[in-house]
Order: sequence, then structure tokens, then C-alpha cells
Amino acid sequence: MARSQPYTVACDGGLLTSSNSIDLLKTPGVATRLQNFEVSIEGGYRRINGYTKYKVGDVTPTQPAGSTATILGVFPYADGVIACVSDDIYFSNDGANWLQINRSSVSGSGDNHTAFTGRSILNRTNQGQCSFALAEGATFDYGEVFIADGANKIYSFRMEGTGNLNTRTFFAAEINVTNNKAVKFITVHDSRLVAAGVADNLNTVFFSALNDFDNFAAGGSNTLADQIVGIKGFREDLIIFCENSIYKHINIGLGLNAGERVDPITDNVGCLSGYSIQEIGGDLIFLAPDGIRTVAGTARIGDVELGTISKQIQPILSELARNIDEYTITSLVIREKSQYRLYYSNPLSVNSAQEGIIGTLRPNGFQWSETKGLEVTDVNSNFDHNGVEVYYHGDTNGFVYTHDVGHSFDGSNINAIYETPDYDYGDFGTLKTLHYIKMSITPEGNVQPTLTVKFDFGNLDIPQPDSILLDSVPAPSTFSNAVFGSAIFGAAEQPLVRESLVGSGHSNNFRFSSNDSNAPYIVNGFYVDYIPSGRR
Repeated sequence: MARSQPYTVACDGGLLTSSNSIDLLKTPGVATRLQNFEVSIEGGYRRINGYTKYKVGDVTPTQPAGSTATILGVFPYADGVIACVSDDIYFSNDGANWLQINRSSVSGSGDNHTAFTGRSILNRTNQGQCSFALAEGATFDYGEVFIADGANKIYSFRMEGTGNLNTRTFFAAEINVTNNKAVKFITVHDSRLVAAGVADNLNTVFFSALNDFDNFAAGGSNTLADQIVGIKGFREDLIIFCENSIYKHINIGLGLNAGERVDPITDNVGCLSGYSIQEIGGDLIFLAPDGIRTVAGTARIGDVELGTISKQIQPILSELARNIDEYTITSLVIREKSQYRLYYSNPLSVNSAQEGIIGTLRPNGFQWSETKGLEVTDVNSNFDHNGVEVYYHGDTNGFVYTHDVGHSFDGSNINAIYETPDYDYGDFGTLKTLHYIKMSITPEGNVQPTLTVKFDFGNLDIPQPDSILLDSVPAPSTFSNAVFGSAIFGAAEQPLVRESLVGSGHSNNFRFSSNDSNAPYIVNGFYVDYIPSGRR
């Protein structure tokens, strides 16, 4: 009888959809399906966190507008969150009580709560997807936030004070960029407010006077040869993303004699959505027609390189690019995970597409996964008043959610799937009988994933074994909080779970899955013991 043989797989490489089954044999640690998993920065594939309705304390969360109107923008601000919905803008610091803040101009020493709520509503007619910019100042408690939506003038809001909202001071204003036109994209750069996507001036970038964010009359502008789709301050330069090109604006507002100019970065590639632009790992990352790209640069003029970082999932992004006009695009960076998240939904679909991609920056580059069932119309992150980074998103149901927390999608199960390539164990012509598998799984609570084995690419002409419920994964043990019989005192940080296997084939793959509201878990890798037999 032939001796058993070992085969070890370390989960690494992320989702790979751009290779055929033969090439995949060379990369056993990648995934052919990685749904609602994320690549962990420490290695392995982790089932993602969920989300929950935004609330602080023992309150019942409510919809900002009191209806199922789509959330058009969310932004963490002060000790709460700003939400844009329908034609209005709201603020809440508990998720239950929402203060409508789109009110007529407040200047000078500001309004108290009574005066502010007594002002007339300033409707944001046909308000669209929103972008935000924050100007921080030493004399401001929380900074001044600016909101643009492509259909109205820029709106600014500032709040001072702590404690109950009734004791705070409020400031608000509409900002005229040029001829009372609507503005779509904004950013704060070099102590100026910068605007683009201005109606009837889609090729022009406007900037305010220095340290005078509402004064564009004393600012300036530059017109490019291409339509602008996004702007982002990056180190000393303003990066301007256009439909077919990218520029950098150097020494903005200083004049030609002081070296102000607009230099092309590339005339060969543009950006599909300004809402995809984020900074991560010392680069700017964005969605281009040929995938996810970075703009990598230094302070040296002209030292800028372009690179595609998403070849592993190119089929997914190609499909997105072909239908880009049908989708609402939004993105954020989760810094503690070195992670870029891009979500896309189709608001015109009866069953709105609820999809996204997650890129984790590891030492060898970005590794990717997908999200399904997580509907996000807008997502944003910022540091709260305690310096803690927080994440929020909105959806078509009119709620604001705390992002990347909990074990469920607001009470619904998280359907997670990690599927490996088919393994031929070095010789496709030899029949293999699987003996057992040892899996390194790190649970973050009580978990019960399922293991499924498919032989010969799921060939229905050969017996396929039943799935195995992995209910023997030991729960993590906590000192003074372990339950006899359910946790192991001194359990290994990455326990090995052994399961006997049945079935034979010339190749097989493995699928780890769960569809529940249990705690996340990490699949680090596994060891397969098999017995080779005759050749066909």
C-alpha cells in the first residue's frame, strides 16, 4: 500500500480571478473565491466584521430624515456624524436625535441652539452624492466641515462646545465659488478650499484665498484640457484627476513668479470616479479604466509613477468599468488594517447590487477580496474628538451605520466563502485518496464554519462527500472567563482542527464557509494527508 503524503497550504495571496486552473496550481495559497473575507495584515483570511445602526448609549437609533430616503453622504464630525439625505443635512451625536443643520447663514459669534434651530431651512435642491472637506484650526473645537454635492453651492458648518447640543454654538454659510454655480468635488489643501466639478466649468479647478475658505473672489483658478472628476491634496501638491489624464498643481495660489504651475502626470490614463480616491501607504489610490492604480510620488518634481495594483481581480474591475455609469461609487481607508475598501451599488436596480472589494496592503503588495450583501451608498472615516478613527456608512433605507463592527449585517447573517484552487498535489494523472486535514483556524469567539471538499472540479459523475461542520474549533480562552467544556485553558493561539476526510479524485479543492452571526475567524492555512494510487 502506498504511503500517505503531506501537502501544506499557507493562506496568502488573496483573491485571484485572472488565472486559469493550471496557473493556479503554482499558487496554492490564493483563493478563487473570497467573499466577505478580508486578507489579514498578519496573514491568513479573516471573516469580516459586520455593521450596526449608529447609536451611542441605550437609545433607539432613528433615520435622520425619518424615512427610507437614500443616505447621500456621511461624515464623522466632532463627537458624532453628519448625514446628507434628500434635500437636507443632519447632525447627531447619539443616533437617536438628529439636528437639521442646513439653515440660513450664521456668522459673527455664532448662534446658540435656540437661535440656530429657529433659522429658516436652506434646502439643498436635488442634492446628489456628497463630498466633504475638513479645515482644522487651533481656535476651533472640531474644525469647519464643507459639503459639496454637484447640485448646490458649497455648504459650511461649524460647531463649538461640548456636552448637550442645547449648550453649543453653531455657524453655517453657503459659499459662492463662481457665479453661484454648483460644486461637486472639494478638498482643503495648503490652507485653501479647493473646488472642482463646477457646473459649466467642468475643466476648471478653483481655489479660495489663503486661510479664507469662503473667499473665492480673492483666490484663483486654472483650466485644464480635460474634464475634472476628482481632486486630492497629496504632500505639497494638489493632484487633479481627469477623465483621461492626471495633473499636479504645484504651489497653488502663489502665482507664476513663485513657481505656481500645473504639470501633467500622465496623458494616458484617467480616473473613473473621484469618489474612489484615497490615500494609503504613502500613495494615492483610485479606480482607473484598467483597474485600481496608485499615484506614487515624492517632493521631487516629475518623480511620479503609475502602477496597476489589481491584476489579481481584473475581471471584476473590468465588469465594473464597463458599467460604471450605472453604479454609485464610494470608498474609504481603514488605517489600522492597512486596508482600502471600494463599494459600488446600482440604485436603479430592483435588487440593488450590494458589492465591494477590499484591498489589504501587505509587504508584497495589495491582496484582494470581495464583499457581498453590504449595501453602502456612502462611506467615510475621520478621527473623532478623542483622536479615535471611526467609520460610518449609509444605505438606501435611510439609516446611518457604524461600519466594520459587530458580527452581523445589522442583524442579518454574513455569508462568507473562501474557496481554494484545485490541487493536483504535483501529479494530475495520479488518483489521490484524502486521509485527513489539519486546519489552523483562529476564532474570535464561538464559531462553526463548514468545510466542503470537491473532487475533479466538482465532477458529478464521481461521488462528492458531504460538507463537514467544524464545530470542534476551540473558543478563545480568557483568564477568569473560561467556561469548562467550551474553552481550553492555555489554548493555542492558532489551534489545529483535525478532520477525517473521505473520497478520491485526481484533484480537489476546499471551501471554508459560514452563513451566520457568529464571531469572525481567521483561516491561516491547512495540512492535507493523502494517499496516492494508480495512474489513469
